[in-house]
Amino acid sequence: MNNIDTTIQHITPAGGNLFAELGFAPEEAQRYHAESQKQIDTTLMLKEQLIAELGSWIESKQLKQAEAAAILHISRPRVSDVVNKKTNKFTIDTLISLLGRADKPVTIHIG
Repeated sequence: MNNIDTTIQHITPAGGNLFAELGFAPEEAQRYHAESQKQIDTTLMLKEQLIAELGSWIESKQLKQAEAAAILHISRPRVSDVVNKKTNKFTIDTLISLLGRADKPVTIHIG
């Protein structure tokens, strides 16, 4: 049986440039870092819009968290995550699915 080393060898600090640490040329590392940050920001913005819409639905229906959980087929703590806008706990797919269960279908426009 092989022993696999699972110890953490290095952690890139928050805001650090992983591409520079991987040895990419400075210009290239900066370009990749900027591109990846733009994608992260776009994803976060979309998740924030979706979770806000879901939270607004819960509020407009004056649902208790347990009631929303039953409708959405999720646990009450997951509803709490929605209400508290914890976007990091959800994927875009999950948020779209939850909105569908709330009879709020999502339409995507590309352009």
